[in-house]
Amino acid sequence: MSRDYSSNDTSFVKFSSASAESEVLARANVNPQRPLVDSICQSTTFVLKDLDSQTTCTYSRVTNPTVEGLEEVLGRLESAPPSVCFSSGLAAETALFLTLLKAGDHVVLSQAIYGGTVRLIREVFSGLGVEHTFVDATRPANIRGAIRPNTRLVFIESPANPTLCLNDIAAISAITRPAGIPLAVDNTFLTPVLQQPLELGADISLYSTTKHIEGHSAALGGAITSRDEKFLERLRWIRKSTGSIQTPQNAWVTLRGLKTLPLRIRQHSRNAAKVANELAGDPRVVTIYYPGLEDFPQKELASRQHLGGHGGVISFELEGGYEAACRFLRNVRLCTLVEHIGSVETLLTHPASMTHADVPRDQLAAAGLTPGLLRLSVGLEDPQDILADLFSAIDAAFDANGHQAAKGGVACPVAV
Repeated sequence: MSRDYSSNDTSFVKFSSASAESEVLARANVNPQRPLVDSICQSTTFVLKDLDSQTTCTYSRVTNPTVEGLEEVLGRLESAPPSVCFSSGLAAETALFLTLLKAGDHVVLSQAIYGGTVRLIREVFSGLGVEHTFVDATRPANIRGAIRPNTRLVFIESPANPTLCLNDIAAISAITRPAGIPLAVDNTFLTPVLQQPLELGADISLYSTTKHIEGHSAALGGAITSRDEKFLERLRWIRKSTGSIQTPQNAWVTLRGLKTLPLRIRQHSRNAAKVANELAGDPRVVTIYYPGLEDFPQKELASRQHLGGHGGVISFELEGGYEAACRFLRNVRLCTLVEHIGSVETLLTHPASMTHADVPRDQLAAAGLTPGLLRLSVGLEDPQDILADLFSAIDAAFDANGHQAAKGGVACPVAV
């Protein structure tokens, strides 16, 4: 009989943001004979005594002790069974769609979403006969209006990448749950420490563990968490059949990073709040998105949905748009131009030419992703040092009179 992971099950301690540190460190106390640091089980296969042997692990494409250790901790962070870990965030999304969708089915997705998700749906699953609709999910009524008789999944991202618009998970769940449609939330930007999608009514949480969860830009990974054990069983079967499990080495590195996740994500949030407030006061910054700002349009939802912080990611645009962004990027010194978020270093991305380069222009415009928008993943450096670098680069993009400086550009990387 499967365990009931609802709030009535007192044998499974429910997670709260205040106990995140205890949750990620608790594995060392489960068995007093175990090593303090989890081992890397690098073996591809496992010995059987005979044909009647009962063992959890037989082959590492199916499951692996190191991967299981990471899955246990990730599941516990959301008061759920062990999560299912994958080789990357996109591998996790692919497995999710293969688990729930087939030819003739329909999926509703939020319009503002990671560019790789758009590419996966438009270029891969459309060719397999899966129908899709992108909607402005900041208005739950749009979700209701997009649902069809053949809708089998609603997939949203909150905060959205890169515009940071929020989707009301509880309100959308009130639409999907009575209809029997699973609601999946990409919670990569906040992690379970700052947002609990399952507690808000979602059925599935999805993560690129490559980002904040691992936190040091050293290991690719993805994870899916749910309290639906039948769904998890099917998801593991899809992972086994497609060979998309995370490697033991990457799982071990992620476990190590996970130990400091609560401390890191809260400090990322504090630093980002300081940086966002300073940037918002500069007239050369014409647009800025951060849920912690007092004038953020969805401030009330952010306060209700987030747990003590709003994450480390800010998006902003300078006066002069794309050309100003190019000049700015050529002059940063501490901050680094990469396609990434969630590392201990402060990182900059130009979404239109990098993470979202494969998204159709009309969808970018509808999502509010302009050619000059920059995404800033605020790191753990002293916020005054981060600000000094940002304002030095902004100054270099404008002359002494505040006008745009001479034109210059940067090469546009290939979207990943």
